[in-house]
Amino acid sequence: MKYWGIGLRVAGVIAAVLSMGAQAQQEVPAKKTVPAPLDTAVFAEVPAVESPQLSPDGKLLAAKIAVGGTQYFAVIPLDGSKPIVIGLNEMDLNWWEWVNDEWLVVGVGQLTPVEGDKWYVSRAVSVSARDGHFVNITNRDAGQDADDLIWTANDGSPRVLMASQTSIYSNEPGFWPQVEEVNIATGKRKLVMTGREGVFSWYADAQGIVRMGVGGTLDGRTRRVVYREDARSSFHVIDRAKGFREGLTVPALFLNEPNKALVVSDDEQGYSALYELDLATMTRGKQLFASKGHDIGGLVSDGTGAGYLGVRVDEDRPAIRWTDPAMEAMQKAVAATIKGGDARIVSLNKDRSVAVVHAGGPSAPGAYFLYRQADGSMTRLSTGNSTIGLKLMHPVRTIRYKARDGLEISAVVTMPKGKSGRLPLIVMPHGGPFARDTEEWDWWTQFLADRGYAVVQPNYRGSSGYGTAFTARGEGQWGLAMQDDLNDAVTALSDLGLIDPRRVCMVGASYGGYAALRAAQRDGKLYRCAVSFAGVSDLNRMIRYDSSFLGSQGRKDWLRAQAPDFRQISPLYHAEDFSIPVLLVHGKKDRVVPLNQSRVMVDRLKDAGKDVTYIEQPEADHHFSRGADRLEFLKALEAFLAKHNPA
Repeated sequence: MKYWGIGLRVAGVIAAVLSMGAQAQQEVPAKKTVPAPLDTAVFAEVPAVESPQLSPDGKLLAAKIAVGGTQYFAVIPLDGSKPIVIGLNEMDLNWWEWVNDEWLVVGVGQLTPVEGDKWYVSRAVSVSARDGHFVNITNRDAGQDADDLIWTANDGSPRVLMASQTSIYSNEPGFWPQVEEVNIATGKRKLVMTGREGVFSWYADAQGIVRMGVGGTLDGRTRRVVYREDARSSFHVIDRAKGFREGLTVPALFLNEPNKALVVSDDEQGYSALYELDLATMTRGKQLFASKGHDIGGLVSDGTGAGYLGVRVDEDRPAIRWTDPAMEAMQKAVAATIKGGDARIVSLNKDRSVAVVHAGGPSAPGAYFLYRQADGSMTRLSTGNSTIGLKLMHPVRTIRYKARDGLEISAVVTMPKGKSGRLPLIVMPHGGPFARDTEEWDWWTQFLADRGYAVVQPNYRGSSGYGTAFTARGEGQWGLAMQDDLNDAVTALSDLGLIDPRRVCMVGASYGGYAALRAAQRDGKLYRCAVSFAGVSDLNRMIRYDSSFLGSQGRKDWLRAQAPDFRQISPLYHAEDFSIPVLLVHGKKDRVVPLNQSRVMVDRLKDAGKDVTYIEQPEADHHFSRGADRLEFLKALEAFLAKHNPA
């Protein structure tokens, strides 16, 4: 496969998305009052700034921005001068990372015709923070996957290590990713390591020495980790695994001491925690961090590549537990300036004198602020929602209930502010299903609460974050016990006197959309209606779709273990059993769940004479990247619920 044109364009400079000057101490949430219902468009607004990242000198901000409901990539000077704005066209903006004060690396991807089929192809470009000039840093002979940034120089030079395929054919050496050092300012490159059969992913230490590779067989059924102590040593296998159930010991961070690393692995209770690891003997040392009753979410790097500042946790709310004393002190200083909201440090410059802070919470979209340690100032950068601002909307809390077999389930509940009594309920299962909901701002749930509905988001068995045993309880239970967990949330909330069990609908996306369809087919007596966005209707079709991806046999093995009989739990084959109205919405540019999953379901339901409404969004993807698609969906959802389960 030859060079694939990126197609990035530098857009004309648009109005600045940052509103500088307001001090955090002045931004106090409004007093608690019963809010009047807001216009639907308010909740459909795409946040003006997402995932802001400071440059090493703290003078620039790289972020995804939204203008007129369309997202762009931008480099924004914090002195108020004009930003550089780059249009994405048909590409996905997957990630970005600063290399030095002048250059960033950006990972992009899109569906591309390959030998009569469409493949998802990933590439990387470098972008000049001075003028928006970009350089293609991907090898011209790159194959399908060519955006793996494994190291950035820490000395200010524009050097990175990139791993990429140079062939799409598994019988050619170039199929296995090679590693090159690339000067991202010039595009010049030199080979560091040739591909090694069976290695799909390479990892480097802080000095830029490739130390580890992870991979396995082409079918994904056997996996392994190879490791070397230094650049002069040979690689050897340090761990192997067969099947999807066995895990691999993969270091999370190489320390500067020889053969010393950190690893995230299960403690005695089956929850992931942080440990020391001796790579020479593959023995685990002392535990450095754990989050009682929850898995940990990863490390916050100190920027050197050989240390960490804190640990991400996902308890009832996501947070960072700072292990570095200076960062812990900064967190306390930042939190003291925020009244009525959570303060979360999301980005730091190199010397940690400047930080981007998000102030908000599950009931408020909040805002980004710029914190300067020298004077303790907090200057507002951008609000998450231009209408809501820093006001508190509908309250959010976590409850725990027992499923019918006694398993404890955690669920996030959003209640309409100021309303009480037995309210109509929306059950909203998350996607994944290996994922989870926490107490965070959610535009779907807040919109529904604003319309008078209670919303429950159960973390059903098989969800992530609650330990290995809890995840394993979901195996073989798609559409079965996992579905029972959702139904049991209705009983729990009814027992608490919060909802009317006769006025319940299920609304979900992706796996949550599958669960909504399954509810309409299996549990119509409990629900009045169901809404599926980008939902799966046929597990067999998903297996066929996934077969085009690398390691598909391993994923097929995993998927087949999720239910004893795919036909039994796939709503597509049971259209005659649907007993409640359903709304299906799907984007034509969805690259996660194929559009046909909804199309065939709609056809079957129509043939069976069922009450079905279908909306196909021509420009929508799987993630509601565009404001227009969000608005169309919310309006359709509101009308559908008003008809079948009015608040």
